[in-house]
Amino acid sequence: MFDRTKFIRPIAHRGLHDRNAGVIENTGPAFLAAIAGGYGIECDLQPASDGTPMVFHDRALKRLIDADGLVSDRTPADLAKLRYRGQDTPILPYTEFLAMAGGRVPLLVEIKSDWDDPLPGFLEAIAAITATYQGPLALMSFDPAVMARCRELAPAVPRGIIACDYTVNNWWPNKIDSSRAISLTYLLESRNAAPDFFAYHVQALPTPVTRFTRDGMGLPLFTWTVRTERERAIAAKWADAPIFEGYRA
Repeated sequence: MFDRTKFIRPIAHRGLHDRNAGVIENTGPAFLAAIAGGYGIECDLQPASDGTPMVFHDRALKRLIDADGLVSDRTPADLAKLRYRGQDTPILPYTEFLAMAGGRVPLLVEIKSDWDDPLPGFLEAIAAITATYQGPLALMSFDPAVMARCRELAPAVPRGIIACDYTVNNWWPNKIDSSRAISLTYLLESRNAAPDFFAYHVQALPTPVTRFTRDGMGLPLFTWTVRTERERAIAAKWADAPIFEGYRA
């Protein structure tokens, strides 16, 4: 069950990271900084080659790691040997991230999807690991089908749908055609997932559908990624909590 009293607070996007200070997104130092600040944490999961969930945003390694290929090309043992560029900081397995968090702050865990069937075992591993965690944790994804599957695998774990105005910001043009862009924008594929909350792009707010889900249905609304003063004002008026970066909320 989604407990508003535990989850509704500013959520540090990929942890409280600051590249200029050497604190890299989705790493232990960023997560510990968020915990120290009393913020919730948003993080991302990608699969290793055997489906083991790893805390990493991109499919490819090269933006943050001096290595080629995809996260899913490598075994957990291979990934454990890698370090973030210029640091002695490893990629965290999901299990280690949860041990670090230790139930101290709410977690919004994004399951990354490329709008294809997930790697075999990936969602099953996430569900099994999450079931052992003692603390406020919710799973979420852009892909409603992923969350519908999580509903089957982990029905007691809160779940959410991440969305945007796909007619303006379609980051997957080869996967999402114009008709589906409208469907996803208006949350029309959400029913099978039975989401407990939504997280909507701040630059699209307010929209009729987010006002309906929040005011009409009473579902919490997070908004991402809040960075500027203008976006902070939008978040304060039209959402319940910001998923933020680049400042201290």
